[in-house]
Amino acid sequence: MTSEASAPAPAAPGRIVLLTASHRVAPGLLSWPAWQTLRAADRVLCADAGHPQLPYLREAGVAVEHAAPTARELVDACEGDRTVVVLPSGEGDQALTDGLARLAGSGRVQMPDLELLPGSYDLPGARLLDLVQVMDRIRLACPWSSQQTHKGLAKYGIEEAYELVEAIEDGDREELREELGDVLLQVVFHARIAQEGRPEDGEEPFSIDDVAGTIVEKLIHRHPHVFGDDTAETPEEVKEHWLRTKAVEKQRESATDGVPLGQPGLALAAKLASRVRNAHLEVPLPTGEGIGYELLAMAVRAEQAGVDPEAALRAAARAYRDAIRAAEGHPG
Repeated sequence: MTSEASAPAPAAPGRIVLLTASHRVAPGLLSWPAWQTLRAADRVLCADAGHPQLPYLREAGVAVEHAAPTARELVDACEGDRTVVVLPSGEGDQALTDGLARLAGSGRVQMPDLELLPGSYDLPGARLLDLVQVMDRIRLACPWSSQQTHKGLAKYGIEEAYELVEAIEDGDREELREELGDVLLQVVFHARIAQEGRPEDGEEPFSIDDVAGTIVEKLIHRHPHVFGDDTAETPEEVKEHWLRTKAVEKQRESATDGVPLGQPGLALAAKLASRVRNAHLEVPLPTGEGIGYELLAMAVRAEQAGVDPEAALRAAARAYRDAIRAAEGHPG
């Protein structure tokens, strides 16, 4: 006698857990749900014998099998309501996930529950670690990059800064993102070169972490209204805090100390005028023959009026460029 009631119940399909972890987070720093799942699993599989999590899992008493099952083998391993955890490699196991997708789509296989469990997450700024790692590899392996020096790269820093300014003035956000990356590359590249400093030549090495640490300390120190007990309710008060703190840090002998003379002329004139104004000095403008002195006076007046003369001239020059193209018959 046969009936549906007497037919054996199908085996429970079980559960597959793909446990991912960010390579930018120290191995072993997994979430509590990840550790609970690992401890409760019937099997834990990993195809990568060099997976960075393995030493920490074994230290915690989690048995990990070195295995690279096919999708079918993995489904079969879950029969009987068993839970199998898979640790994908850093590049992911595309063949396995594709195979599971094909089995599920066939409609002929009773699939286990499939769960993607992130064991750790990237924090904001995590991709900067990737940039440092890539730069380190390029510095070691690229014939051109391995020979570069601070002086040799200086011109690129200037070019990239100008390209960034152009992207800002154009209002092109895609270009802005790219140019910010190019400027960031210069910072990371110089820091990587500095890491190889020669103490015997008076060049103490420093790293990108030293660079970041220095600016973090500076920002905290110059923002006592954010990180301390001071108060500042207007941008003007913030600027006063900044200038006062900076003056104490630098202990400059002259208001002109620290002003780079190699910057464009209008920007240089405006910067000097700003230093004079912030130092509350009365300095008459030098007089002389030629357009240079006229431009100096115009730059100082612009700075006093809160106008960046360099940006203003660039805007006018861009309009001039458009007028030239229009006269040549080019479309706007």
